[in-house]
Amino acid sequence: MTTWTDHTADRPISLTAPSGIDRAAHHRLDEAWLAAAWSHPTTRCFVVSGGQVLIDETPDGRTELVMTPSFEAPLTEAHRYFLGTGEDGVSYFALQKDALPGRMDQSARPAGLREAGLLLSPRDAGLMVHAVALENWQRMHRFCSRCGERTVIAAAGHIRRCPACGAEHYPRTDPAVIMAVTDEEDRILLGRQVHWPEGRFSTLAGFVEPGESIEHSVRREVFEEAGITVGAVEYIASQPWPFPSSLMLGFLARATSTDIDVDGDEIHEARWFSREELRAAFDSGEVLPPYGISIAARLIELWYGKPLPTRATV
Repeated sequence: MTTWTDHTADRPISLTAPSGIDRAAHHRLDEAWLAAAWSHPTTRCFVVSGGQVLIDETPDGRTELVMTPSFEAPLTEAHRYFLGTGEDGVSYFALQKDALPGRMDQSARPAGLREAGLLLSPRDAGLMVHAVALENWQRMHRFCSRCGERTVIAAAGHIRRCPACGAEHYPRTDPAVIMAVTDEEDRILLGRQVHWPEGRFSTLAGFVEPGESIEHSVRREVFEEAGITVGAVEYIASQPWPFPSSLMLGFLARATSTDIDVDGDEIHEARWFSREELRAAFDSGEVLPPYGISIAARLIELWYGKPLPTRATV
């Protein structure tokens, strides 16, 4: 098996660092507590719209979520989501709106999670990923899957209830596997999806199907996409990935075959790389690394032995 180097194994994966926020789920059904928290002068909130928030740079060079006291927030009752409380007792809410608010100072700018997740503190990134995941779910699950009636929001944004049949619907998370596949020569298998730009390669990934284990899912996805059979599968780490509703489960997988046969539908090209070959491809620009926020970059780094180049932003 590949031996991970200490300095790469200890580096945190984006969106997974402790945020210091207690989600305080026991308060979500307590309307009196939520009302008191919302009206408290220390409470802070921010708007999420279409997966974006407003971010701003501070004078000391940090990037922060643009948050306001609740009494300055734009009006919204139904789409106000309680995200939790900080170690200092401050409560945080997200407001889902059709558009982000304007800023008088013109310094703030909209940003999605792929950009902001690399810039924000663990607290702000944790709040944003929670809010974006809730917004994605809320927008796509407005109607009851049992009877078709429009549902109503409950539990501070974490449940949708059907007033017609009484069904309760909870935020959906789709498990997906993502794997760094290596062979007996310690080469890594990287693929390029059909809709990616020329040169962009990353690890293989796919959704877990009903009735299968995650280990089976790893082996099935690698074989379906690249024609490679896999033996040993080792879990590495996970990452929330609300694009729109996934949880990425990262693995190291050991190939038992090396002849590549891509499916042509999802994967356009796949190649084996030694470290020297991948380093030369990065240097020449022949290969673009995956975007830095993705766990894919960390899985490749664990094999590669050092951080990947950061010039690619696609």
